[in-house]
Amino acid sequence: MDPSDKVVQIIEETTASLGLELIRVTFGGGRTQTLQIMAENSDGTMLVDDCARLSREVSALLDVEDPITGEYMLEVSSPGIDRPLTRPKDFSKWAGFDIKIELRTGNDEGRRRFKGRLNGFEDGVIGMTTLEGDEFKIPFEEMLKAKLLLTDELLKAAANGFKGYPAEQDTKK
Repeated sequence: MDPSDKVVQIIEETTASLGLELIRVTFGGGRTQTLQIMAENSDGTMLVDDCARLSREVSALLDVEDPITGEYMLEVSSPGIDRPLTRPKDFSKWAGFDIKIELRTGNDEGRRRFKGRLNGFEDGVIGMTTLEGDEFKIPFEEMLKAKLLLTDELLKAAANGFKGYPAEQDTKK
């Protein structure tokens, strides 16, 4: 089992008990292995105090369970503005913004990477319109990774506290 999956199993309940949602857990790196845990409050915020609190709780759990052999650094953070999209609800919530998505295997034309406007999520399928104007329907389980692209529109929405975005805004460019 991947160390990230083991860590998720160990920390999921504690993360939820702190009122946080787990966004992503990754493990890897070069010389110094890093365990990265991204989380946020249900309102999308993640303050430094939240990171410190989660870090303390997770550190204690990982010391007891010891799911990773060898030394590693623990990094607890917010997902940030150009956040990864990891859950089905992310693809509904962030519809109208630009994303980058990579598939596990190529689509029918062999293409694995896409950039474009996220149209939403319905019945297990991510809808998007590429920068070239092509419409794609991507099954969620085919997604390897996805993230919001840092655009002027995203920065403007963030500066406004995401009030009214994107659902109440004209999302056409």
